[in-house]
Amino acid sequence: MQITTPRDFKPVRIAILTVSDTRSLAEDRSGDTLVKKLTEAGHELADRKIVRDEPDDIEAQLRAWIADPMVDCVISTGGTGVTGRDTTPEAFHRVYDKEIPGFGELFRWISFQKIGTSTIQSRATGGVASGTYLFALPGSTGACKDAWDGIFATQLDSTFRPCNFVELMPRLQE
Repeated sequence: MQITTPRDFKPVRIAILTVSDTRSLAEDRSGDTLVKKLTEAGHELADRKIVRDEPDDIEAQLRAWIADPMVDCVISTGGTGVTGRDTTPEAFHRVYDKEIPGFGELFRWISFQKIGTSTIQSRATGGVASGTYLFALPGSTGACKDAWDGIFATQLDSTFRPCNFVELMPRLQE
């Protein structure tokens, strides 16, 4: 029998970015969902912003958080569809050092279980830039719940085995 040593929980400092041309903080249910999920899990809300669906604005906010040592992870909601105004993935790809292709693949697989083939319209994406995790989700509360419950709840939990994103954080800039 293999004996494993318990791991300590390490809270992750997470910034929430809502990409929307129309929402305010008072109307941002998807952002509220992510804030509730992360705080209930014991993580810290590092910052929260809303930006218009303009790639330069999204990129500027991402770069500000990437440069901030108090932000370990950014999760965005909105702008991942296929319409002309959906530019979040393009902005994220501008800043990635490395993409995490499995994030979008896994998100769409989880989403498929709930909404079927409609998930193909999502361009959810994940990656790393200068030691900061970056994840872009669709703008629906259901998508935010599915991503948290199906991916982030374990991958942002330092106690999760066999491996998780948190244990890799010290080595992201090697």
